[in-house]
Amino acid sequence: MSLNFCFIGAGNLAVQLSKAFQSKGFGISQIYSRTEQSAKYLAEKLSTKYTTSATEIDKTADIYFVAIKDSAIDEVLKQIHFNNKLLVHCSGSLPLSAMEKYSENFGVFYPLQTFSRVHDINFSEIPVFVEANSKKNEKILIEIASQISGSVHVLDSDKRKTLHISAVFACNFVNYFYTIAADILKSKEIPFDVLKPLILETTKKIQEIVPEEAQTGPAIRFDKKIIDEHLKELETSPEYQQLYMSISKSIFDRYNK
Repeated sequence: MSLNFCFIGAGNLAVQLSKAFQSKGFGISQIYSRTEQSAKYLAEKLSTKYTTSATEIDKTADIYFVAIKDSAIDEVLKQIHFNNKLLVHCSGSLPLSAMEKYSENFGVFYPLQTFSRVHDINFSEIPVFVEANSKKNEKILIEIASQISGSVHVLDSDKRKTLHISAVFACNFVNYFYTIAADILKSKEIPFDVLKPLILETTKKIQEIVPEEAQTGPAIRFDKKIIDEHLKELETSPEYQQLYMSISKSIFDRYNK
């Protein structure tokens, strides 16, 4: 399949996805970003062109991948004439219909993973969820996704939103808890590295059993003595104290119905 892609956006997802496509022989004709530094960075990685002007986006690309924040999509896309080429957004929460006013051919290409610029990941292990406004476009997206991933699924907008919510809990919220843990440790000059074996074991455990069965800690049995001691220790950080109590209660309520 010989196709040229134009990327609208040059953030973490665009960096990793465009590199994965290029490694499989797809052409990347141009990178667009409102920030020249981001556009130039990715364009140099791919040895391709870039622009910071939406009106100068390449008109010859076969497919346009939109990888910018949801709130900026309308502002950018309304400046571009896509000539009914296949227009695809990469958002977990945005519905398929968000693209329909910009092209007669549109779809969704959503890789379920957390991305960074500097950490390359193996796309073959990442599930990709696609959706399109026609069977023809759906088939195209499935074929493209299958070139980089061994786990390709057709998922409608409603179910994709549910998937995205679950990913926020499983990834974004958990990472915020790591940040809190690091803050708490820092207050006593303890390095965050001491938690890494615990984090790795917790992650490993849910590969083998369901998360509900993996739960441990004082909250399950609502060990009041330990919880009260922890809350007292957190008195200087009332926002963490409140979060600790709220999560502990939620855990106890679930396991003691």
